[in-house]
This record gives sequence, structure tokens and C-alpha cells, in this order.
Amino acid sequence: MSLNWYSAADDPEVVEFGPVRALSITGQGEPGGAVYGTSVGALYAVAGELIGVAARHGRLFELPCLEGRWWVEDERPPFDVPREEWWWHLFLRLPDAAGVAGNDPVDVTSDGPVGTVWDDAWVDEAREAARHPAAARVQLVTFTEGLCVQALHRGPYAEEPKTLARMEAHIRDAGFVPNGLHHEIYLSDVRETDPEKMRTILRQPVRSA
Repeated sequence: MSLNWYSAADDPEVVEFGPVRALSITGQGEPGGAVYGTSVGALYAVAGELIGVAARHGRLFELPCLEGRWWVEDERPPFDVPREEWWWHLFLRLPDAAGVAGNDPVDVTSDGPVGTVWDDAWVDEAREAARHPAAARVQLVTFTEGLCVQALHRGPYAEEPKTLARMEAHIRDAGFVPNGLHHEIYLSDVRETDPEKMRTILRQPVRSA
């Protein structure tokens, strides 16, 4: 089973992950819409301040790519629900610890404790320092997805149903059922428009049927 949070095969595979921590913001609205954009801006505003706070304490780290966990509060299949009714937790994963200043910044793509002790109070300090009207909505969260089925989706977001269909078949054939929120990791910039460059990890927590 893969242990790399930011790596996935083209074909659906079973993976398992322990707890991770992240800066997160929750909202409802279509991807790329006004509420979504404001929320992403707040998330990065706090994250940028957090990098500065950590540096002042002699610790360094780099932020990874944006991620989202999605759901709908509707009996219909998600893609049948209007996009403005979609709910999401957007987040940026944080390292379990931060590297010492003067050394290379911590790579949060590596699983498990690294570097020196991280102080959660830095997040409060960063949130207060961020000059963004929605900064107060950004929270420090911990979650565990556990057992999952995932695959790398290549191409536009609109074509994700093709990859999701292969994942659903794999989940069914392996004797699993979904057990958590649909998770997307945007390996390419979310503003990327060239289909040849777009890469997204699609991940679905599962349990035995």
C-alpha cells in the first residue's frame, strides 16, 4: 500500500493513511465561484502568515498543493446536484513538525514526524495577523482517512466522472463501500487550463461491505 500522500497510480489502487493536520476552511458554492475564491484567498492568507510566524521561531516549512473534500446534502448523485449547492472543506496540509532555520524546509509530502517540534499556537498567531475578511474561518484540523481507493486523474475536472467510474468499480470488486468524503488533491495549479498539464488525485475512503 502506498504511503505517499501526493502520489497515485493511473489505475485505481488501495492505500491507507494515518492522521494528518491541515489549515482548513469550509463553505458551500461552485468551484471557482465567489465564495470559493474568497475562501481560497483566506486559506492562503493565513498560510502565508504561518510561514512567517514559523520562520520567526527559527522553523521553516513549505506549503503543498491545495486539496478539497467534497460532499452534497442531497439524495441525488453529486453530479446531478447544482454546483452552487456543493459543500467543501478546502485545506493545505501541514507538516507534523517544522525544520530548523538554516536547513532545508520540511517536505510535507513525507509521512510521519519530521524535524523539530511544531507549536499549534503559531496558527492562532497567523490567523490574527492575516489581513483577510474571512481569515477567522480558517481552522487547524486533524483527520484520518484510513483505508482508501484512489487514482490519478489526468485532464479537466469535468472529465472526472470517467476516473470515478473506474474507482467505483474497483471499490465494488474489492468488497468495499464508500466511508467518507470524496477527496481531491490538485497536483497542478487549480487555475491551469491546459488539459495536458492537469493532474488531480481522486481519493475515496472505504470500508469492508
